[in-house]
Amino acid sequence: MTAARYDHIIDLPTTAPVDSVVDPHQIAEKWLGKLESIFEDGDFSQIKDIFNKDSWWRDIISLQWDFRTIHGNERIEQFLRQNQSLGPITSFKLEETGHFKPKLEVVKKDTGFAWISSLFHFETRIGRGSGVLRLTQEKPGEWKAFSVYTSLQELKGFEEPLGTKRAYGTLDSMPGGIEKGTWLERRQRQLDFLDDEPQVLVIGAGQSGLNIGARLQSLGVSTLIVERNDRVGDNWRHRYRTLVTHDPAEFTHTAYLPFPKNWPQFTPKDKLADWFENYASIMELNIWTKTKVTNTSYEDVRGEWTVDIVRDGKPRTVRPHHVVFCTGHAGEPLIPSFPGQTGFKGTVYHGSQHEDASKYDVQGKKVVVVGTGNSGHDISENFCQNGAEVTMLQRSGTYVLTLDKGVFILHEGMHCENGPPTEQSDIVGESLPFPVQFALNIDMTQRIADEERETIEGLQRAGFKLEWGIDGSGIARLYYTRGGGYYVDVGCSKLIIDGKIKVHQSPEGISGFTPDAVVLKDGTHLNADVVVLATGYDNMKTTVQKVMGNKVADRCNDVWDLDEEGELNAIWRPSGHPNFWFMGGNLALCRIYSKYLALQIKAAEEGLMPSSIPN
Repeated sequence: MTAARYDHIIDLPTTAPVDSVVDPHQIAEKWLGKLESIFEDGDFSQIKDIFNKDSWWRDIISLQWDFRTIHGNERIEQFLRQNQSLGPITSFKLEETGHFKPKLEVVKKDTGFAWISSLFHFETRIGRGSGVLRLTQEKPGEWKAFSVYTSLQELKGFEEPLGTKRAYGTLDSMPGGIEKGTWLERRQRQLDFLDDEPQVLVIGAGQSGLNIGARLQSLGVSTLIVERNDRVGDNWRHRYRTLVTHDPAEFTHTAYLPFPKNWPQFTPKDKLADWFENYASIMELNIWTKTKVTNTSYEDVRGEWTVDIVRDGKPRTVRPHHVVFCTGHAGEPLIPSFPGQTGFKGTVYHGSQHEDASKYDVQGKKVVVVGTGNSGHDISENFCQNGAEVTMLQRSGTYVLTLDKGVFILHEGMHCENGPPTEQSDIVGESLPFPVQFALNIDMTQRIADEERETIEGLQRAGFKLEWGIDGSGIARLYYTRGGGYYVDVGCSKLIIDGKIKVHQSPEGISGFTPDAVVLKDGTHLNADVVVLATGYDNMKTTVQKVMGNKVADRCNDVWDLDEEGELNAIWRPSGHPNFWFMGGNLALCRIYSKYLALQIKAAEEGLMPSSIPN
């Protein structure tokens, strides 16, 4: 059953004018003290006294074991009242230094919408967390919460061995001492799982699998990662030759190991593949390459999987408690077929199969690329650079921003060179509910458009249809709701503007093929030698069906897009199937949310949360 669609379009509230001489620290400290008193007293009826009526609370596994977004002070009161199993939040403390200490921010200059924001820290019965408060004035001098974010950062008694807690490393400090062998000898036994079963099986060794593997092992959860390719990083190596990441280096760090300061701003795909391979070695991840899952079953009573795999031609069965599915959040390629396609004399293939136009004699050949997202643009540019006559077939509008301007505006003040620490930026960057993010992004999207006016007008003159999102909120909404519908311009837009790549509008799509042409629904024939279907990907759940069968897939919820509250469906959180988890997203999201998924699995293994989440 397909998940319902929710647009989450909201209006930001009107706030009273702010006196520039206010003391943000004093106001935030006073407000946080009131919140702590409410938890101490257990009288949540007082929430309305410190929260605006149109307020928000986003909680990631600190008050309960899921991702929740609660809107409105009455619902927040009910949410807090209902979720006391982990005990009250205590030991509140504001961040006292740095970029995220209490400060006054004018968020929308045209309306004067402003808030006092601050990072803060707290404890629960089982762990320690961090959050962000944002206070606004409904009336002059009366500061109430507009939004509060809480997130679990570590479990008490199961702290990671980081910094001053790092392992000692000498032989006599290792469990069992010298009799259990040197580091290398232990490492080999661990890698082959000769002594124990893995607690977690991770399927896929891309950025998702590597980040969650590193997080779990740091928490002391034994983890096996299986990868069908010959080498770690091959999922990037095997993609088209000219691919480069579209997010800057400071945003795309891996967990525990940031890129060096001399790393390129945007990473070529083969360089990133080599980084992943080295990351796996440095993080001591247990990875079996050339390994395929052949059969799976789950025992509800024991909470245990039985997974049959073939490793480099040799069968093996493992019995983990949890399976984390990390094959990419896009799922299987969506490959349409059309009447007459088998009689087409040219070549037709999906964009996922594209390698490089230079491998073929395409000089002067007619190429039609169906789709105008990132892949469609990159593939079109690749064919054009190799001498082909390229036409992009556009069915609906596409949001475009440039790598040189728009991308850096997106990351201003966070995840940027000389910016705040990545760990803090990760918390603050995810602290606003998605509906609020989208509403705030409208102004930023307009600012990007103003900065990129020349590109936008040039594309429009060339007949390219632009899309800004259903409320003009730009790329974030498109990514989180559709997983596409945008292009980060790395050069193709200029080729379109200059007429070197043509664009043809076809709102109704393709009706079929003749032996030498694509036929559109309006009757137009586009002669073609090569047709590339850059038509996107299906839900990640479809890959589960292919790899693990219907019995597992039927219990899983659809993945991606926003649920009724405004949280992403099924990914990084309970999936619908007990002890089965989806992990995916871009490099930054994999770093950020792998922490929360690892904490959920560790908590389940230690009996701190239910290991089986019912449907």
